[in-house]
Amino acid sequence: MTNHLEKRVMRKVTLRIVPFIMLLYFIAFLDRVNIGFAALTMNQDLGFSPLVFGIGAGIFFLGYFLFEVPSNLILHKVGARIWIARVMISWGIVSGCMALVQGTNSFYALRFLLGVAEAGFFPGIILYLSYWFPAAKRAQVTAIFMAAAPLSTALGSPVSAALLQMHGLLGFAGWQWMFVLEAIPALLFGVVVLFWLTDRPAKATWLTEEERDWLSATLQAEEASRAGAEHHSSAWRGLADKRVLALALVYFGTSAGLYTLGIWSPQIIHSFGASSLETGFLNAFPAVLGVIGMILWARHSDRTRERSWHVIAACLLAAAGLVLAGQVTTLLAVILALTLVTVGISASKPPLWSMPTLFLSGPAAAAGIAVINSIGNLGGFVGPLMIGVIRQQTGSYAWGLYFVAALLALSALIVLLLAGQAKKPRPAEMPYPHSH
Repeated sequence: MTNHLEKRVMRKVTLRIVPFIMLLYFIAFLDRVNIGFAALTMNQDLGFSPLVFGIGAGIFFLGYFLFEVPSNLILHKVGARIWIARVMISWGIVSGCMALVQGTNSFYALRFLLGVAEAGFFPGIILYLSYWFPAAKRAQVTAIFMAAAPLSTALGSPVSAALLQMHGLLGFAGWQWMFVLEAIPALLFGVVVLFWLTDRPAKATWLTEEERDWLSATLQAEEASRAGAEHHSSAWRGLADKRVLALALVYFGTSAGLYTLGIWSPQIIHSFGASSLETGFLNAFPAVLGVIGMILWARHSDRTRERSWHVIAACLLAAAGLVLAGQVTTLLAVILALTLVTVGISASKPPLWSMPTLFLSGPAAAAGIAVINSIGNLGGFVGPLMIGVIRQQTGSYAWGLYFVAALLALSALIVLLLAGQAKKPRPAEMPYPHSH
């Protein structure tokens, strides 16, 4: 009876929540990396060097970093519905204002403000999933949600490239049209969030009373067992946990890889002679395979109840792809190399994100997840910036790609060390969850 009830509840919750939050993340990711396509014409229009572009693309993550933890703690207090609506509407406004960029200062300022506006969205959703899904289901659900990032690249790349073709319409550049039109969905769905999202299972009128009671009891029992095993429920304990800081460093490497791809791959492909429109379609191909790899890998991680080696293998695959991308000389070879990177980075994320909520609960989970994401996302500043710096110095992408590959190899090493620590638990300390 309980098994049948569990299946029914999980099916209802999944169908209600997951497609919707995927759509929101699709919009979020598109609005933070469409700068990569704008660069195909904007850099020339505004006279931006690779260094200026690298700083502007990456400075988003400084704003994101500074406001991430406060934003997630507010979400835990006021509820996901109101706070995520606020986040989306504010980032939609700033994203549309990117069309007004006149030079270096306005470029830097608006990218920084976009990071401030969007801070809290991603870790807020990760926290929100822990309110609705038991731990055993979380990696796969996280994978489906996070598949929106490569999907956003797959579908958004041709769309962004097509919008660049509007150049000259009503006297505006193609990149200006792209920023304005791609900001509209964030504003619209920010309003929809207020009517669609439910804060907690106890408030879910779309579940029966029996279903609400079962889900609330299951999640409360999990939280109680975590709190009983280790008193990591205060926000300060979440901020101070060494495992949180270690996971933040792991995420730093994967973020450097993800945003190096998202922000620079259109220009890398373009440098092999592809037109803007061809670049749009070619950039979509690795992302499609990234979605498939991510979901299959997360399913395997859930089935085997293993996390560490799933993260290590994926990080090493992405690092190998980046090294290859720095050496190839043909368009086909660079697409294959970028595919390896995309699959590796995409696959590393869900098993990584299923780790923190296994040893943190309540405000500690809100703070811990936000710390991992905010420190980790600084990789999104360092990766694209170093590509720009090194390209300006050498005229080539190669050494910048090798640098990001080294960060991913370091991520794999840290997870390996954490897994080793888990086998030697210290007194009064819960071992690191290399499995459920």
